[in-house]
Amino acid sequence: MKSFLALLSLPFCLAAVADPQKQLLELANAGNGLIKLDSNTFDLLTSPKRTWSVSVQLTAMDSRRKCTPCKDFDPSWQAVAKAWSTVAKPHRDEHFFATLDFDDGQTTFQKLGLQSAPVVYVYPAAQGPRAPANGKVSPMKYDFTNGFDPAPLAESLSKHTPVAIPYSDPIDWGRYISFGIAGLAFLVVLRFIQPILQNRWTWAIITVGVSLVMTSGYMFTRIRASPYNGGPGNWIAAGFQNQFGQEVNVVAGIYGLLSMSFLMLVMVVPYQSSPARQRVQVYLWNGVFIVVYSVLVSLFRVKNRGYPFKLFL
Repeated sequence: MKSFLALLSLPFCLAAVADPQKQLLELANAGNGLIKLDSNTFDLLTSPKRTWSVSVQLTAMDSRRKCTPCKDFDPSWQAVAKAWSTVAKPHRDEHFFATLDFDDGQTTFQKLGLQSAPVVYVYPAAQGPRAPANGKVSPMKYDFTNGFDPAPLAESLSKHTPVAIPYSDPIDWGRYISFGIAGLAFLVVLRFIQPILQNRWTWAIITVGVSLVMTSGYMFTRIRASPYNGGPGNWIAAGFQNQFGQEVNVVAGIYGLLSMSFLMLVMVVPYQSSPARQRVQVYLWNGVFIVVYSVLVSLFRVKNRGYPFKLFL
């Protein structure tokens, strides 16, 4: 009688063992949604009779392989696979995430002709309602053009899953904490520099500095993406329609000296109590103004040999 019952139950046992999707589901549950493969389970997972789709990472995580890209990409792969494990079971059971390490499946790597890692393949369903209408069931290789970030990976793989992978970037608490600390530090520093910021001379110096830089051609060189100079010893661009970045520094310095000499003559020299000192400063700042202006005019002549004006130099 027992033998008869055993014979009756044999077909059901064979059916349970022969059900590959059930076996894959057990492997996925054991790996928290990510199947760890070897060459045999890889063949089972990518069977030509599969009614499910698959995303497979082929990697080499052992330190002996010295695969730095593999270690860099693995956290992103793990994050996307974990996000897929939160999908409702009816959809989750129709697509599997798996990883095959080189040391666990060298024959598979050789069969696929892989010479580098990591590689991600997506195998669409070969049979059943989810099989592609065009009949193309060959694996598709993920393009790492966007790097190893998990977001573009999830977006790309979602084109082959029953529903979109619900991945979202984790909250970067470190970033917010850094901003908070920086904000507090700014408030503390502001308390000490507030008198400087409220001083009109501070803003006057800033305004004059910005004006000198802008009128010296800074925006001109930025818009045209001009080089800083033309090589060793060549910092003056020929023609009035060209300018090097180094010229901006020189012209701003010249304008600054001209402005300072003029301001000294207007705002400082008249209030000197000593006539002798006042006379010396008049000669000094007039001399600075004339010499510096002569340098500016000579710069124009260097840029354009046809410039008609000249002053001393």
